[in-house]
Amino acid sequence: MEIGVPGQDKAIKAMLLGSGELGKEVAMELMKLGIELVACDRYSDAPAMQVAHRSYVLDMLDGDRLEEVIRAEKPDYIIPEVEAIATDRLVALEKSGFNVVPTAKATQLTMDREGIRRLAAEDLGLPTAKFQFADTFEDFKKSSLAMGFPLVIKPIMSSSGKGQSLVKSEDGLKSAWDYAQSGGRAGAGRIIIEEFVAFESEITLLTVRASNGTHFCAPIGHRQESGDYVESWQPHPMNALQIKKAEDISKKITDALGGYGLFGVELFLLKDGSVLFSEVSPRPHDTGMVTMMSQEWSEFALHARAILGLPIQEIKINTPAASAALKSEIDTQRPRIKGAAAVYSQRGVDLRVFGKPNATIGRRMAVVLARGGTVEDSVAKAIEARDQLSIVD
Repeated sequence: MEIGVPGQDKAIKAMLLGSGELGKEVAMELMKLGIELVACDRYSDAPAMQVAHRSYVLDMLDGDRLEEVIRAEKPDYIIPEVEAIATDRLVALEKSGFNVVPTAKATQLTMDREGIRRLAAEDLGLPTAKFQFADTFEDFKKSSLAMGFPLVIKPIMSSSGKGQSLVKSEDGLKSAWDYAQSGGRAGAGRIIIEEFVAFESEITLLTVRASNGTHFCAPIGHRQESGDYVESWQPHPMNALQIKKAEDISKKITDALGGYGLFGVELFLLKDGSVLFSEVSPRPHDTGMVTMMSQEWSEFALHARAILGLPIQEIKINTPAASAALKSEIDTQRPRIKGAAAVYSQRGVDLRVFGKPNATIGRRMAVVLARGGTVEDSVAKAIEARDQLSIVD
């Protein structure tokens, strides 16, 4: 491998399809290694666009426009960072010689809950919650009544909890159906019905497929509200048997997806010691932002190195740490973050401002990172610091 200079003929070029806060961190890690960065998203001035060499605004569900931009730039690496992409076009482009990270197959399967759940449960035999799919309200109601309540309802393509509901009785079915139809990344359509799992905790196991094998970060615990991450911490306490089960599940699913890169594998830990597969993202995970404080190499640095085919050595955790997301409580076209001085008045606390050009109620705008002597201390510090912040117009 030889690394050139951005803008010159021998440059290594990477294209981000999706330029949010996670893509921004990936972009900066790749640029530290001399990679030329092209950032794409559906809106201008997205976070990664603010640090990339060039950018494009496009609807990435428009396969013709997506292919036009890719063929014009001829990137060495195409890095999907969001769910709303014309994945069938990526599959075709990969067959014609383009390199999709980690693979076009992985991108296509994981952006469709049906594809990844069938791969995990039916092809690989991994333990999961019971599930059904439905295309019409009538089928949805019939399957829900047969499965029993409570249930979790999600569009087959969505993120950050959009379109997701917990349904406790038949009375909630219609509103859950309507919300799922409005919250899908690709519009209305098929939904997944899952049994509600009474888990003890849920974790993300960051799994890195690199040129020298598969590697695991320490487990990350997290708390969600309405399916969206609010706080996370590392390391999450697990016994040796649970860790082995989690790593076995994560290796099987990531081996099936293939390619190089970091995967965020979401798992449920049950009180009886069981570990269930939930979902997987073939890219850095929002709960993994804690690694910017806890680990020697963050999830973004690991992803960048693995993508490029570089070996990964020891993944070292330096300190217990936590993250707490700052979400907007207002709608504004000119967001400002108030309270940074109060955050930095505390020791062992840091702040990452994403730079999103507008705010809507519930949109994630920044994250607070904190380290402490224990996970509990770290979580408390992160929450206390986050609560000093607000989004103002």
